[in-house]
Amino acid sequence: MPIIQSQISTTSNEFLANKEAFQKRVEELHRRRGEVKLGGPAKARELHKKRNQMMVRDRIKALCDPGSPFLELGMLVGLDLHNNELPSGGFITGVGLIHGRRCMILAHDATVKGGSYYALTAKKHVRAQMYAWKHRLPCITLVQSGGANLPEQPGIFPDDGQMGSIFYNQIMMSAEGIPQIAIVHGPSTAGGAYMPALCDEAVIVREQGYMYLGSPTLVEAATGEIIDAESLGGGEMHCKVSGVTDHLAENDSHAIAITRDIVERLGNKPDMRWQVAEAVPPRHDPAEIYGLINHDHRIPNDTHEILCRLIDDSNLQEFKPHYGDTLICGFARIMGFEIGILANKGVLFGESALKGAHFISLCCQRDIPLLFMADVSGFMVGREAEQTGIAKHGAKLISAMAAAKVPKYTVVIGGDYGAGYLAMCGRAFKPDALFNWPNARTALMGPDQAAMVLAGVRQGIYDREGNTWPEDEKEKYKQMVRDDFDAFANAYNFAANLWSDDILDPVETREVLALHLDIAGRCPAEETRFPVFRF
Repeated sequence: MPIIQSQISTTSNEFLANKEAFQKRVEELHRRRGEVKLGGPAKARELHKKRNQMMVRDRIKALCDPGSPFLELGMLVGLDLHNNELPSGGFITGVGLIHGRRCMILAHDATVKGGSYYALTAKKHVRAQMYAWKHRLPCITLVQSGGANLPEQPGIFPDDGQMGSIFYNQIMMSAEGIPQIAIVHGPSTAGGAYMPALCDEAVIVREQGYMYLGSPTLVEAATGEIIDAESLGGGEMHCKVSGVTDHLAENDSHAIAITRDIVERLGNKPDMRWQVAEAVPPRHDPAEIYGLINHDHRIPNDTHEILCRLIDDSNLQEFKPHYGDTLICGFARIMGFEIGILANKGVLFGESALKGAHFISLCCQRDIPLLFMADVSGFMVGREAEQTGIAKHGAKLISAMAAAKVPKYTVVIGGDYGAGYLAMCGRAFKPDALFNWPNARTALMGPDQAAMVLAGVRQGIYDREGNTWPEDEKEKYKQMVRDDFDAFANAYNFAANLWSDDILDPVETREVLALHLDIAGRCPAEETRFPVFRF
């Protein structure tokens, strides 16, 4: 049996130093998660409760089957942006079980700017819809939104991927038979009113949920008509007069109960297309990964040691282990699901790229999902690399990865730079989900290399003009570049901007991947058609 044998001493000074440093990162992650889960400011939360409304995460918990996991996407969106006034983008998204059926839940947090849309809110909503569309998940939208935040107009109104795309996606998913259901929990204006109106079925809460294209204040300003919210867009009116909504609930809990009943009657649940084995824990504790991640981010991690703490029974059937050995390729199981793993163990050479392309084609032929574990500085450079065809070999890997129609997941476990980031299924190549560990760093290049390159360019300008660049000013400039690249590369920056779906504690990785694989396995297989490869 191809069991990975660990060679690490968990009592060594190096291991213990790494573990202590990484535990601090994990503590920070859980602290920051706790902060964003609170929602908006205390005053807004208290006002929400005084109106006898459930908090948004309590609504989601009540909607989902008791004790079932909620696979949240984009929890850290907005972190450290907009003066930290947009926790989770003001919008919670994730997959939950409702009567045993996997559903995408999309919920406005009315304690955050009244549930209004910032550019990041729209981006997050669209991202969740695209995940739901790909996996054919019913969408349950818990609506309480003031619509567009007007100063954010350039980021929410004119372009594809913004608020208009939310409505388009709802329509097209419904046309494909993917159910669209909404609950109107509170005042919902303009775009907030279109969302439930475009759903297959809509529930509204009496004397609490309101939906109108223009609020009473706007109606008075535009037409001179004076009208109250209930007559303009209340639950009684929409259920009895306009017919815009279909079910009238007495409160949040009643609305959620009605919605659970709707989901229960959506027909047969999709079956699993793969054979899933019994889950077997790794032979080494996943928590030991803390001691394997070097506290100096410039030092690559030992990927074999990490893998034997992530995969079932630490069992990896490695493919071409003696060829292109800076890219580990192999078959394993995670919580019983078979998966093909590509994991970096150094810079990518031509041989590594060829091996990776070959391995991806095998996985596509066998309908085996792909997991990219990224820790790479990029592709090899230099005369020898270029003359032996690094560009065309790298293109084969990227082409195979991009064209692969099996489910794809990326976990950035270290540094992930330049074309290496792209080749290891970066965001632009549409992995089903992309996660970072807290130590992850992603950028065009490392901060030291960037400082050297940009300082070299500036030095050339000084030289051509016959000027001298004082050494202290040069060092100050290089430090500024390092700081900029450090800030950009940080995992929290990627999570805040939704360039990744979440930051994972390494010990969560197995379960999170298994949940995604369970969702993907209930979708029909797709045929892979590879592009022309340059030989």
